[in-house]
Amino acid sequence: MDLVGACVAFVHVSDRGSFTHGAAAARIPQPVASRRIAALEKHLGAPLFDRSTRHPTLTQFGHAVLPAARRLIDLAHTLEHDAATARRTPLRIAVPTTCTTLDLAHLTAHTREHDLNLEPHPAPPAQRTHLLHTHQVRTALTAVPPDQAHWSAPLGLAAHRPPTAHTLYLETLRAGRTDTTPRRRLWIQPEDDTPHIRDPLTRTGTSLGLHPAQITLATDLSTATAEVLTSDDLLLCTPAQAERLDLHWRPIGEIRPTRDHTITGEHAETLRTHLHPHIARCLGAHTP
Repeated sequence: MDLVGACVAFVHVSDRGSFTHGAAAARIPQPVASRRIAALEKHLGAPLFDRSTRHPTLTQFGHAVLPAARRLIDLAHTLEHDAATARRTPLRIAVPTTCTTLDLAHLTAHTREHDLNLEPHPAPPAQRTHLLHTHQVRTALTAVPPDQAHWSAPLGLAAHRPPTAHTLYLETLRAGRTDTTPRRRLWIQPEDDTPHIRDPLTRTGTSLGLHPAQITLATDLSTATAEVLTSDDLLLCTPAQAERLDLHWRPIGEIRPTRDHTITGEHAETLRTHLHPHIARCLGAHTP
Protein backbone atom coordinates (compact mmCIF):
# COMPACT_ATOMS: atom_id res chain seq x y z
CA MET A 1 0.00 0.00 0.00
CA ASP A 2 1.11 3.56 -0.75
CA LEU A 3 0.93 4.85 2.82
CA VAL A 4 1.99 8.41 1.98
CA GLY A 5 -0.43 8.63 -0.96
CA ALA A 6 -3.26 7.33 1.22
CA CYS A 7 -2.45 9.86 3.93
CA VAL A 8 -2.46 12.68 1.35
CA ALA A 9 -5.96 11.66 0.23
CA PHE A 10 -7.08 11.32 3.87
CA VAL A 11 -5.82 14.79 4.87
CA HIS A 12 -7.28 16.57 1.83
CA VAL A 13 -10.69 14.95 2.19
CA SER A 14 -10.78 15.75 5.92
CA ASP A 15 -9.80 19.37 5.28
CA ARG A 16 -12.51 19.90 2.65
CA GLY A 17 -15.25 17.63 3.98
CA SER A 18 -15.74 16.15 0.53
CA PHE A 19 -14.29 13.20 -1.34
CA THR A 20 -14.73 15.07 -4.63
CA HIS A 21 -13.06 18.29 -3.51
CA GLY A 22 -10.42 16.46 -1.50
CA ALA A 23 -9.47 14.32 -4.51
CA ALA A 24 -9.22 17.43 -6.67
CA ALA A 25 -6.92 19.08 -4.11
CA ALA A 26 -4.78 15.94 -4.05
CA ARG A 27 -4.78 15.95 -7.88
CA ILE A 28 -6.14 12.44 -8.16
CA PRO A 29 -9.50 11.08 -9.42
CA GLN A 30 -12.24 10.76 -6.81
CA PRO A 31 -12.45 6.94 -7.11
CA VAL A 32 -8.69 6.72 -6.49
CA ALA A 33 -9.02 8.86 -3.37
CA SER A 34 -11.84 6.64 -2.10
CA ARG A 35 -9.83 3.45 -2.72
CA ARG A 36 -6.74 4.86 -1.00
CA ILE A 37 -8.69 5.94 2.07
CA ALA A 38 -10.45 2.58 2.23
CA ALA A 39 -7.07 0.83 2.04
CA LEU A 40 -5.72 3.10 4.79
CA GLU A 41 -8.71 2.29 7.01
CA LYS A 42 -8.11 -1.43 6.46
CA HIS A 43 -4.40 -0.99 7.18
CA LEU A 44 -5.02 0.99 10.40
CA GLY A 45 -7.89 -1.23 11.54
CA ALA A 46 -10.71 1.32 11.95
CA PRO A 47 -12.84 3.74 9.87
CA LEU A 48 -11.57 7.27 9.42
CA PHE A 49 -14.80 8.83 8.18
CA ASP A 50 -18.47 8.57 9.04
CA ARG A 51 -20.07 8.14 5.62
CA SER A 52 -23.69 8.02 6.83
CA THR A 53 -24.22 11.75 6.18
CA ARG A 54 -24.06 13.76 2.95
CA HIS A 55 -20.60 15.05 3.78
CA PRO A 56 -17.97 12.72 5.26
CA THR A 57 -17.00 13.60 8.81
CA LEU A 58 -14.07 12.37 10.80
CA THR A 59 -14.67 9.62 13.29
CA GLN A 60 -13.08 9.81 16.72
CA PHE A 61 -10.40 7.46 15.40
CA GLY A 62 -9.90 9.72 12.35
CA HIS A 63 -9.41 12.75 14.60
CA ALA A 64 -6.84 10.82 16.64
CA VAL A 65 -4.63 9.77 13.70
CA LEU A 66 -4.98 12.91 11.53
CA PRO A 67 -2.01 14.78 13.16
CA ALA A 68 0.27 11.80 12.54
CA ALA A 69 -0.88 11.65 8.91
CA ARG A 70 0.04 15.33 8.49
CA ARG A 71 3.48 14.71 10.02
CA LEU A 72 4.06 11.77 7.69
CA ILE A 73 3.25 13.94 4.66
CA ASP A 74 5.57 16.67 5.93
CA LEU A 75 8.36 14.13 6.45
CA ALA A 76 7.85 12.78 2.93
CA HIS A 77 8.18 16.31 1.51
CA THR A 78 11.31 16.85 3.61
CA LEU A 79 12.76 13.60 2.33
CA GLU A 80 12.13 14.61 -1.29
CA HIS A 81 13.68 18.03 -0.70
CA ASP A 82 16.73 16.57 1.03
CA ALA A 83 17.15 13.99 -1.74
CA ALA A 84 17.03 16.71 -4.40
CA THR A 85 19.59 18.73 -2.47
CA ALA A 86 21.84 15.70 -2.08
CA ARG A 87 21.70 15.03 -5.82
CA ARG A 88 22.91 18.57 -6.45
CA THR A 89 25.81 18.20 -3.99
CA PRO A 90 29.00 18.22 -6.08
CA LEU A 91 30.72 14.88 -6.55
CA ARG A 92 34.30 15.98 -5.89
CA ILE A 93 36.63 13.81 -7.93
CA ALA A 94 40.43 13.79 -7.95
CA VAL A 95 41.72 13.72 -11.53
CA PRO A 96 45.18 13.77 -13.14
CA THR A 97 46.74 17.18 -13.67
CA THR A 98 47.20 16.16 -17.31
CA CYS A 99 43.45 16.45 -17.99
CA THR A 100 42.65 19.60 -19.94
CA THR A 101 40.03 22.12 -18.89
CA LEU A 102 38.04 21.47 -22.06
CA ASP A 103 38.00 17.70 -21.59
CA LEU A 104 36.98 18.05 -17.94
CA ALA A 105 34.22 20.45 -18.94
CA HIS A 106 32.83 17.91 -21.43
CA LEU A 107 33.04 15.16 -18.80
CA THR A 108 31.25 17.32 -16.23
CA ALA A 109 28.51 18.16 -18.73
CA HIS A 110 27.92 14.50 -19.58
CA THR A 111 27.76 13.44 -15.91
CA ARG A 112 24.79 15.77 -15.43
CA GLU A 113 22.83 13.52 -17.76
CA HIS A 114 23.15 10.92 -14.97
CA ASP A 115 22.10 13.31 -12.17
CA LEU A 116 25.68 13.83 -11.00
CA ASN A 117 27.29 17.21 -10.46
CA LEU A 118 30.98 16.57 -10.98
CA GLU A 119 33.61 18.81 -9.37
CA PRO A 120 37.08 17.87 -10.71
CA HIS A 121 40.10 18.39 -8.45
CA PRO A 122 43.42 17.96 -10.36
CA ALA A 123 46.22 16.38 -8.32
CA PRO A 124 49.30 14.13 -8.79
CA PRO A 125 48.88 10.33 -8.39
CA ALA A 126 49.92 9.95 -4.74
CA GLN A 127 47.92 12.97 -3.68
CA ARG A 128 44.78 11.66 -5.42
CA THR A 129 44.97 8.46 -3.39
CA HIS A 130 45.53 10.46 -0.20
CA LEU A 131 42.58 12.75 -0.92
CA LEU A 132 40.31 9.74 -1.41
CA HIS A 133 41.47 7.94 1.74
CA THR A 134 41.06 11.08 3.85
CA HIS A 135 37.58 11.74 2.38
CA GLN A 136 38.59 15.10 0.91
CA VAL A 137 37.20 13.81 -2.39
CA ARG A 138 34.47 11.25 -2.93
CA THR A 139 35.91 9.65 -6.07
CA ALA A 140 39.33 9.47 -7.73
CA LEU A 141 40.95 8.44 -10.99
CA THR A 142 43.88 6.51 -9.57
CA ALA A 143 47.06 5.27 -11.21
CA VAL A 144 47.29 1.47 -11.20
CA PRO A 145 49.33 -1.32 -12.85
CA PRO A 146 48.13 -2.39 -16.32
CA ASP A 147 46.31 -5.52 -15.09
CA GLN A 148 44.05 -3.37 -12.86
CA ALA A 149 43.32 -0.63 -15.37
CA HIS A 150 40.08 0.36 -17.06
CA TRP A 151 41.85 3.00 -19.17
CA SER A 152 45.32 2.70 -20.71
CA ALA A 153 47.30 5.15 -22.81
CA PRO A 154 50.61 4.35 -24.53
CA LEU A 155 53.65 6.24 -23.32
CA GLY A 156 56.50 7.19 -25.61
CA LEU A 157 59.11 9.87 -26.12
CA ALA A 158 58.37 13.34 -27.46
CA ALA A 159 60.95 15.70 -28.96
CA HIS A 160 61.01 19.31 -30.07
CA ARG A 161 62.31 18.44 -33.53
CA PRO A 162 60.78 15.62 -35.60
CA PRO A 163 62.89 12.46 -35.15
CA THR A 164 63.99 10.74 -38.34
CA ALA A 165 63.26 7.30 -36.90
CA HIS A 166 59.81 5.86 -36.33
CA THR A 167 60.93 4.47 -32.98
CA LEU A 168 63.19 6.06 -30.38
CA TYR A 169 65.62 3.86 -28.46
CA LEU A 170 66.86 4.76 -25.00
CA GLU A 171 70.32 3.53 -25.93
CA THR A 172 70.69 6.55 -28.26
CA LEU A 173 70.83 8.73 -25.13
CA ARG A 174 74.09 7.09 -24.07
CA ALA A 175 77.00 9.47 -24.48
CA GLY A 176 80.32 8.31 -25.92
CA ARG A 177 83.50 8.52 -23.85
CA THR A 178 84.79 11.43 -25.91
CA ASP A 179 81.46 13.19 -26.26
CA THR A 180 81.65 16.63 -24.65
CA THR A 181 78.06 17.72 -25.36
CA PRO A 182 75.57 17.75 -22.46
CA ARG A 183 73.89 14.42 -21.86
CA ARG A 184 70.38 14.24 -23.24
CA ARG A 185 67.76 13.63 -20.58
CA LEU A 186 64.45 11.84 -20.47
CA TRP A 187 61.95 13.77 -18.36
CA ILE A 188 59.31 11.91 -16.36
CA GLN A 189 56.35 14.12 -15.49
CA PRO A 190 54.63 13.82 -12.09
CA GLU A 191 51.68 11.83 -13.48
CA ASP A 192 54.09 9.04 -14.44
CA ASP A 193 55.98 8.97 -11.15
CA THR A 194 54.55 5.55 -10.30
CA PRO A 195 56.50 2.32 -9.70
CA HIS A 196 55.13 0.43 -12.70
CA ILE A 197 56.26 3.23 -15.05
CA ARG A 198 59.30 4.76 -13.35
CA ASP A 199 61.05 1.57 -12.23
CA PRO A 200 61.15 -0.25 -15.62
CA LEU A 201 62.48 2.92 -17.26
CA THR A 202 65.18 3.30 -14.62
CA ARG A 203 66.21 -0.35 -14.82
CA THR A 204 66.36 -0.22 -18.62
CA GLY A 205 68.41 2.97 -18.52
CA THR A 206 70.85 1.43 -16.05
CA SER A 207 71.24 -1.72 -18.14
CA LEU A 208 72.00 0.46 -21.20
CA GLY A 209 74.68 2.42 -19.36
CA LEU A 210 72.80 5.72 -19.04
CA HIS A 211 73.90 8.12 -16.33
CA PRO A 212 71.35 8.14 -13.44
CA ALA A 213 70.66 11.84 -14.00
CA GLN A 214 69.58 11.20 -17.59
CA ILE A 215 66.22 9.83 -16.45
CA THR A 216 64.89 12.73 -14.42
CA LEU A 217 61.66 13.33 -12.53
CA ALA A 218 60.24 16.78 -13.33
CA THR A 219 58.59 18.90 -10.66
CA ASP A 220 55.82 19.81 -13.11
CA LEU A 221 54.89 19.34 -16.75
CA SER A 222 55.51 22.93 -17.83
CA THR A 223 59.11 22.83 -16.56
CA ALA A 224 59.80 19.54 -18.30
CA THR A 225 58.26 20.80 -21.54
CA ALA A 226 60.38 23.95 -21.40
CA GLU A 227 63.52 21.81 -21.12
CA VAL A 228 62.47 19.75 -24.14
CA LEU A 229 61.64 22.84 -26.19
CA THR A 230 65.09 24.35 -25.58
CA SER A 231 67.26 21.23 -25.96
CA ASP A 232 67.44 17.74 -27.41
CA ASP A 233 65.86 16.29 -24.26
CA LEU A 234 62.84 14.00 -24.46
CA LEU A 235 59.53 13.96 -22.58
CA LEU A 236 57.78 10.79 -21.54
CA CYS A 237 54.13 11.36 -22.48
CA THR A 238 51.12 10.09 -24.39
CA PRO A 239 50.48 10.89 -28.07
CA ALA A 240 47.59 13.17 -27.08
CA GLN A 241 49.82 15.17 -24.74
CA ALA A 242 52.56 15.48 -27.33
CA GLU A 243 50.06 16.88 -29.82
CA ARG A 244 48.79 19.46 -27.33
CA LEU A 245 52.36 20.48 -26.47
CA ASP A 246 53.37 20.73 -30.15
CA LEU A 247 55.95 17.97 -29.74
CA HIS A 248 56.75 14.99 -31.94
CA TRP A 249 55.93 11.60 -30.38
CA ARG A 250 57.53 8.21 -31.01
CA PRO A 251 57.21 4.85 -29.23
CA ILE A 252 60.14 3.55 -27.17
CA GLY A 253 62.12 0.73 -28.73
CA GLU A 254 63.21 -1.23 -25.66
CA ILE A 255 59.99 -1.14 -23.61
CA ARG A 256 56.36 -0.16 -24.13
CA PRO A 257 55.11 1.51 -20.95
CA THR A 258 51.50 2.56 -20.53
CA ARG A 259 49.75 5.10 -18.32
CA ASP A 260 46.98 3.19 -16.59
CA HIS A 261 44.02 4.33 -14.50
CA THR A 262 40.94 3.04 -12.75
CA ILE A 263 38.23 4.86 -10.83
CA THR A 264 37.54 4.36 -7.13
CA GLY A 265 34.98 5.71 -4.70
CA GLU A 266 31.34 6.82 -4.90
CA HIS A 267 29.48 6.31 -8.19
CA ALA A 268 32.58 4.60 -9.63
CA GLU A 269 30.50 1.97 -11.44
CA THR A 270 28.19 4.58 -12.99
CA LEU A 271 31.11 6.69 -14.19
CA ARG A 272 33.03 3.68 -15.48
CA THR A 273 30.04 2.19 -17.30
CA HIS A 274 28.22 5.21 -18.72
CA LEU A 275 31.06 7.71 -19.12
CA HIS A 276 33.91 5.45 -20.18
CA PRO A 277 34.68 7.22 -23.50
CA HIS A 278 34.51 10.68 -21.94
CA ILE A 279 36.94 9.69 -19.18
CA ALA A 280 39.15 8.08 -21.81
CA ARG A 281 39.24 11.39 -23.66
CA CYS A 282 40.40 13.16 -20.49
CA LEU A 283 43.15 10.57 -19.99
CA GLY A 284 44.23 10.37 -23.62
CA ALA A 285 43.43 6.66 -23.48
CA HIS A 286 42.24 4.28 -26.13
CA THR A 287 38.56 3.26 -26.17
CA PRO A 288 37.41 -0.23 -27.17
